[in-house]
Amino acid sequence: MPRLADLAELVRAPAALSVPGDVVAGAAAAGTLGRRTPVLAAASVLLYWAGMAANDWADRRLDAVERPERPIPSGRVAPGAALGLAAGLTAAGVALATAAGGRRAATVAVPLAAAVWGYDLAAKSTAAGPAVMAACRGLDVLLGATGGRALRAVPAAVTVAAHTWTVTALSRREVTGADAALPLRTLAGTALVAAGAAARPRHERAALPALLAGWYAARYGAAQARAAADPRAGRVRAAVGAGITGLPALQGALTARAGAGLLGLAVAAAAPLGGRLARRISPT
Repeated sequence: MPRLADLAELVRAPAALSVPGDVVAGAAAAGTLGRRTPVLAAASVLLYWAGMAANDWADRRLDAVERPERPIPSGRVAPGAALGLAAGLTAAGVALATAAGGRRAATVAVPLAAAVWGYDLAAKSTAAGPAVMAACRGLDVLLGATGGRALRAVPAAVTVAAHTWTVTALSRREVTGADAALPLRTLAGTALVAAGAAARPRHERAALPALLAGWYAARYGAAQARAAADPRAGRVRAAVGAGITGLPALQGALTARAGAGLLGLAVAAAAPLGGRLARRISPT
C-alpha cells in the first residue's frame, strides 16, 4: 500500500496550485464567476493529478533509466496502482465538472480528459507534444467559461496555451540538457505572452494586469535566461519548474484584466507558495 506522501509525489501535488487559476481566468473573462467556479477548479485539479499519474505510468520504463528516484521505478508505487489512480481521478474530475456545470461543462471536460491521456500515451514524445499539452491548458481555461460568453475567454485560453507550449518545449530537454537556442526561443515566447496578458484590459485599472504580467515575465524569464547561459539539464529543469510555479502570476494578470482585480491578486499569490512547496516535491 503506497504512502500518502508517495502518491503526492506521483501526482506532483503542489504543482496543482497552478491549475485553479485557469478556470478562474476563464470564468472572469466569460462573466461566469460564481459558486460553481471553485467546483470546476477542483475538477480541473483532479484531471491534472490524473495526468501526472498517467504520465508516470506511461514513462515507467524510461524513468527506470533516467529518473529512478520517482515513485514507480523506485518501487514505492506499483504501476497498477498508478494507472488505477489516474483512471479514478479522471472519472472523478469529469463527473465533478458535469455536476457543477451540466452538459456544457461536460462538453469541455471530456475532450480535456481525452487530451490529457492522449498526451501521456501517444503525443508526448512526438513533435505534436507541446501543442497537445497547450491544448489541455487552453481547454482548462474554457472549462471555467462554460455557461457564459465563452468566446470572450478565447484570448485568455490562447495566452495560457502559449505559455504551456514554452514550458512543454523546455521539459523535453530537462534530463538531457538543451542547446542555448531553445531557452532563447521560449524566452521570446514568454515576452509575447506577458505582453498579451498586460494589453488592452477591459477594466479601467490597467496597472494591475501589467504588474502581474511583469512579475510573471521576470520570474519565469530569469530562469530561462539562466538556462540560455548554461543549458545543462539542471538549469533547464529549473526553468521548467519556474514555468509551472510562475503560471498563477499570469493567470492573475488575465483575471485582473477581466475586471476581477482582487481575485487576480489572490490567484497570483499561489506563485510564491508553489515555489516554496516545489522545494519539497518537484513539480516536474
